[in-house]
Amino acid sequence: MWQNILWLVIGLVVGAIIGFFVCKKVMTSYLKKNPPINEEMIKTLMLQMGRKPSQKQINQIMKQMEKFN
Repeated sequence: MWQNILWLVIGLVVGAIIGFFVCKKVMTSYLKKNPPINEEMIKTLMLQMGRKPSQKQINQIMKQMEKFN
């Protein structure tokens, strides 16, 4: 009886650990293929706010975004 419960708990813990790493790998590969924001999006957003961004400003924003990843 106790052995069955112990095996169940061990199985759940191992499954959770494996699931975490698989999910992390899938999400990182997805974000590399489909980045959440790119230079064109930044340029469009700044133009909508009424600012004409220089390439230097766009590069600074991209560097700040990469710090969070």
